[in-house]
Amino acid sequence: MDNNVSAGSAGSTSTLGHLALGLTLLAFGVGNTGVIDNVTAADTAALATWVGGVALFVVGLLEFRAGNGGSGTAFAGLGAFWFTWGTAVGAETSAEAAGLFMLLWALLALTLTAAASGSGVLGQGVYGLLTLALLLGGIAAFAGNEGLAKAGGWVGAVAGLVAWYGATAALAKWPTFTGRAAGRRGVTATG
Repeated sequence: MDNNVSAGSAGSTSTLGHLALGLTLLAFGVGNTGVIDNVTAADTAALATWVGGVALFVVGLLEFRAGNGGSGTAFAGLGAFWFTWGTAVGAETSAEAAGLFMLLWALLALTLTAAASGSGVLGQGVYGLLTLALLLGGIAAFAGNEGLAKAGGWVGAVAGLVAWYGATAALAKWPTFTGRAAGRRGVTATG
């Protein structure tokens, strides 16, 4: 890639990243809840691998290129998580290994939550909910508790909806609960 060619603005790649994260989390979460007959989290493996994994990783690289290390770290790190999870679905692993996998990635999500402290309720909320979903999933795997796994799925689905709303708000200039509509500076959501 020519270094003189723009990789896109941080806002546009960040919006794409949040859309990819939102769709992946929503599908993964709904799959874990069991709310739709014959749809499990394993059924979301292809989406997790390609949208959550590859697309998020590429968006992370574009964010780094645009000089946005925070979003670059978030999207590339989460891309690695989703790619690893998506390609491992169906492999024989112990419940303890699955639980450890989820808890270790919860540490990344916790780091992203802390790093997003100035980004408002949507930005920090996505990563906070993701942290909780991964913690619940990890504990559920260790304990063999289907109820906790479903609770983690619901939290993951809500995180996906929050990420989707944040990205959609950025594109549609909807309110972002920071006192102004996304994409508009100095204008409140009511005026």
